Amino acid sequence: MTDLLVVTAVEAEAEAVRAGLDGRLTVAAVGVGPAAAAAGTARLLARAEAGDRPYAGVVVMGIGGGFAGRVEVGGTAIATRSIAADLGAESPDGFLPIDDLGFGTARVDGDAGLVARLRAALPDAAAGTVLSVSTVTGTAATTAALIARFPDAVAEGMEGYGVGCAAAGLPFAEVRTISNVVGPRDRAAWRIPAALAALTEAAGAVGLA
Repeated sequence: MTDLLVVTAVEAEAEAVRAGLDGRLTVAAVGVGPAAAAAGTARLLARAEAGDRPYAGVVVMGIGGGFAGRVEVGGTAIATRSIAADLGAESPDGFLPIDDLGFGTARVDGDAGLVARLRAALPDAAAGTVLSVSTVTGTAATTAALIARFPDAVAEGMEGYGVGCAAAGLPFAEVRTISNVVGPRDRAAWRIPAALAALTEAAGAVGLA
């Protein structure tokens, strides 16, 4: 996967990814949430383009929450598509996604070829929709609503959709390693060191794919 740009939200994730890649790819922390991640990724892509060294694609990697029964804590998820789950409007009849409002789309599909290579490199990873949220899910009610709207969702993060938008026209993919179960917030149950260790392992496989 030569000349891919790998982005993370925070430096701790970037360090974990670098440990696995061992210098094989460029890795940068671009910020937390879809807006910061989109802006940071766009800036890096523009600089590379201006320097006549454009990237061949973008992969966002980081830790996130996993939906119970679909990917375990310490496991890995690969996005077949990244969806901004809270981009839209509330209504008396429920949430209206931006797609239904006619203002664009909340969905960025993972590049089929890149996703296939990632799945081959990470055969034990769960594949499906990864949700991008601006507010991390912390209640059973929100979890149930998300599962009802996105029955193939495997994980939740905050940056995938933003990075995917910034990478428009380039192959894009998202990889998440799981620190916690999506649901009622229980910070004591999060396993961040295990998720970062899994991120290092996943990065090693990505770098060799």
